[in-house]
Amino acid sequence: MIYDIAIIGAGVVGSCIARELAKYRLNVCMIEKADDVACGTSKANSGIIHAGFDAKPGTLMAKLNVEGTAMYPELAQSLHFDYKNNGSLVIGFCEEDMEHIKKLYERGQSNGVPGLRIIDGEELHRLEPNVSEEACGALLAESAGIVSPYMATWAFAENAVMNGVKLFLETEVHGIEKADGLFVIKTGKTDISAKCVVNAAGLYADVVSEMAGARKFKIVPRRGEYYLLDNKCAYLASHTLFQTPDKMGKGVLVTPTVDGNILSGPTAADGNDKSATETTAAGQDEVFRKSGKTIPDIPRRNIINSFAGVRALAYNEDGTPVNDFIIEEDSAVHGFINVAGICSPGLSAAPAIGSYVREIVEKSLGVKLEANRDFVAVRKGIESFKDADDERRAQLIENNPLYGRIICRCEMITEGEIVAAIKSPVGAVDLDGVKRRTRAGMGRCQSGFCSPRVTEILSRELGIPMTDVRKNGGCSYVLTGKTR
Repeated sequence: MIYDIAIIGAGVVGSCIARELAKYRLNVCMIEKADDVACGTSKANSGIIHAGFDAKPGTLMAKLNVEGTAMYPELAQSLHFDYKNNGSLVIGFCEEDMEHIKKLYERGQSNGVPGLRIIDGEELHRLEPNVSEEACGALLAESAGIVSPYMATWAFAENAVMNGVKLFLETEVHGIEKADGLFVIKTGKTDISAKCVVNAAGLYADVVSEMAGARKFKIVPRRGEYYLLDNKCAYLASHTLFQTPDKMGKGVLVTPTVDGNILSGPTAADGNDKSATETTAAGQDEVFRKSGKTIPDIPRRNIINSFAGVRALAYNEDGTPVNDFIIEEDSAVHGFINVAGICSPGLSAAPAIGSYVREIVEKSLGVKLEANRDFVAVRKGIESFKDADDERRAQLIENNPLYGRIICRCEMITEGEIVAAIKSPVGAVDLDGVKRRTRAGMGRCQSGFCSPRVTEILSRELGIPMTDVRKNGGCSYVLTGKTR
């Protein structure tokens, strides 16, 4: 088959582009080197839907951030993923901070951010009583929100697949050639031909662009560490709490998650290793120390997990920072569209990036795109047993007895939910895939109790030996053999 568009990368940006293009009568495929969607930056970030006051006016970052943030409430409802419009606060601790906050407010006004206002210390502490007494004011952004980034990515990708997008998993791109007006994408499994290629390869977008002979730029990975508190600490904050930003980014934040935890981070360390997702004692100490400036006396004993994510910062060939998203059809390679350097606020902007790329694709193909009248904009998702009332729980168990078996005690996740996650259109194939879709293993014990049962369920539903079940793709097998 010759595809109209081949999208390289199945993170949140690639998945949003795929879903947007699925609204039209096009043959679209999405190519991902991992065994699941959301396996890169999309699974390890702050989960913040930013209001849009931070980006420089006139940039794509500013435009698409504000547009994308406005799209999330409706998308979350129609695609069945958790989103909360909790608002954010940029906190000032001195007069210099407050002067910077005034500039952020003015920038936000220029960007068209709704619901922005500067508040004094008294109102700040009324909104967030646990914030440090040293805080003297803040910028309140009412349009900001929080989301589960991997659940959102799964929802976007799954809705795209439901509407005809072909998803190639565990398919790494090794080369791109162009002949007779068609791109031939070389992978370890098969050659994929397409009229247009969208490069949404995240941290490896520079490598993919070079394969196609397109614009040369460099992606520098910026590693950021986080820690996660259990849901007993949900009282600590209701808004997303930022400190005044510096040249390395928005700084260490403290935020609730849509799942009821408290998340803090990230650090900011530039390097060369795009796969460097390890955490360090020094990094965790830094996050804890800096978050303590916002909320003193955070109970360290309630940390249940730590992790690191890597952001993609784009630099020009001469070494100067791009300071914006790269979203353009290449000037020399017709039909090759770079969507690169999508660092923060990439998650916020992703739905709007999908629409923006669709316009570029239409122009590149030189035709008016015909609407797909069979497009289904709604995705059901998996109903939560934990969040259901007693009457609904009884109905779920009556309809499917697997809902009567609790597998993850910490998060009250049932076997019915796990099986549904495995059998969905973009189903889980490993332990982390189940974890991201259902939260089985995300509680206090961090899968210490439920992982053997989830392994058994994966083995049964996928029809593979238990020794073939993996944690997160590759060679991450969890068992080596029987002991008796």
